[in-house]
Amino acid sequence: MKYVVVSGGVLSGLGKGVTASSIGVLLKSAGLRVTSLKIDPYLNSDAGTMSPFEHGEVFVLDDGGEVDLDLGNYERFLDINLGRNNNLTTGKIYSKVLEAERRGDYLGKTVQVIPHITDAVQDWLEEVAHLPADGSDQSPDACIIELGGTVGDIESAPYIEALRQFQFRVGRENVTFVHVSLVPVMGPVGEQKTKPTQHTVKELRGLGITPDILVCRSTAPLTVETRQKLAAFCHVSPEAVMSTHDVPNIYHVPLMLHEQGLCNILDVDCESTDLLEQWRVMAFHLDTLDKEVHIAMVGKYTDLSDAYLSVIKSLQHAAMAVDHKLVIDWIEASHLENDWGDSDEYDAAWTMLKESAGVLVPGGFGDRGVEGKILAAQYARSSRTPYLGICLGLQVATIEFCRNVLGLEGANSTEFDENCKHPAVVFMPEISKTHLGGTMRLGSRPTIWQVDECTIRTLYGGGEEVHERHRHRYEVNPDLIESIESAGLVFVGKDETGQRCEIFELNDHPYYIGVQYHPEFKSRPGRPSPPFLGLLKAATGQL
Repeated sequence: MKYVVVSGGVLSGLGKGVTASSIGVLLKSAGLRVTSLKIDPYLNSDAGTMSPFEHGEVFVLDDGGEVDLDLGNYERFLDINLGRNNNLTTGKIYSKVLEAERRGDYLGKTVQVIPHITDAVQDWLEEVAHLPADGSDQSPDACIIELGGTVGDIESAPYIEALRQFQFRVGRENVTFVHVSLVPVMGPVGEQKTKPTQHTVKELRGLGITPDILVCRSTAPLTVETRQKLAAFCHVSPEAVMSTHDVPNIYHVPLMLHEQGLCNILDVDCESTDLLEQWRVMAFHLDTLDKEVHIAMVGKYTDLSDAYLSVIKSLQHAAMAVDHKLVIDWIEASHLENDWGDSDEYDAAWTMLKESAGVLVPGGFGDRGVEGKILAAQYARSSRTPYLGICLGLQVATIEFCRNVLGLEGANSTEFDENCKHPAVVFMPEISKTHLGGTMRLGSRPTIWQVDECTIRTLYGGGEEVHERHRHRYEVNPDLIESIESAGLVFVGKDETGQRCEIFELNDHPYYIGVQYHPEFKSRPGRPSPPFLGLLKAATGQL
């Protein structure tokens, strides 16, 4: 087993996840089986209870794990399916050690960060690295380990020490340390400054880890002088100083690293498969798209695109498939509401909605902006504008249909009004009301088709069922299904019991689809998610 450990310095948000994923692409292009693991030093057990404003999107895995959004990057880039244990948090590792202490596993010894926590971290890394991730039963050849945060964080200290020890446990020749840093450009002449990277590498080396490769983020390619200076002060060869400057799209990053000789440093033949050529075609194809398609994204976290990262990627995958350049028109859902205080923002939101070629309402929690989402669903239905509702997007469209087609005045979800007269969406009976973490309906579940022919089933390629990932606590009220369907909104997909509604499709509409699950988590470059592909096809007149 070979390990690539990716750490970061200077500041967060430099793209460690994309760097780690891109290195994985290069290893995979060399014919290796690759897996990935993310270390998050926070005390939460997982990302499930964290606000999108705090942490961005919560990515959901097949086994129901609620994890860091970087695992979404790994899955999309490497086309693998990871599990909850591929995301290691401080909460998980301390819980494991404390459980062992309570069982008496340490035979009365004083339990300490060193060696007990650091040993547990190493055991976790080695065990998870050998779990198959590509759908086969074969162990991976290489594991990419990303350490979250930046070097110098107090929370990261035990993991730095564990990784320092780990290189001797598995053999220094089997570990490559990659450090991602920032090279800012200063002054009127655009001088590239190396001092921040020098300091972060000095700190990392002081903790016992010497980087083999530096990946330097900058607005422009590193100059020869900058590379030589970094090599001299950071104890790496000039060839091992990689420039990851700004590019038109992220699919260029593996190509950029390959062109700078990373495959030679890793001692792998990245041309042994056609994977890298596929990436090259995809990256440059995306650059050449000039015919735009506007999709209105009606959400409540529109100031923070990371909250909808997988949705954005899924839209991009689908837009590439229909040869259009995606333009997302971000609409704050509350701005569509009649009682919004700023008339200019109200008018702008409605103008943007009406000028879009398609409408997407993503998932979310809480009642802020819900009435705006309901209005967006109503507009798309009545104007025959292509619509895709995901999770809450399905629920608000159902509420709108009950209010305005069935005439059920005041129809709502019990999430927003426990005492509403006509509950169109209700709390799922098996879900805990006292514990939040890991208590939703989570992970991959089957959806069984209820009709022989419909648009969304055709997009999925037929078959008897589909498997998609879920994350929700509320569902369409089973008592209203018959009335809703008799009025033309048909639940064409349900769960294995035949009771829980998973997919609806509106009769006599170009494309009006709602899904209770989250199809964005399984979309891949070159293999877009069917509901997203249908939306983009409808929006561009290709459906």
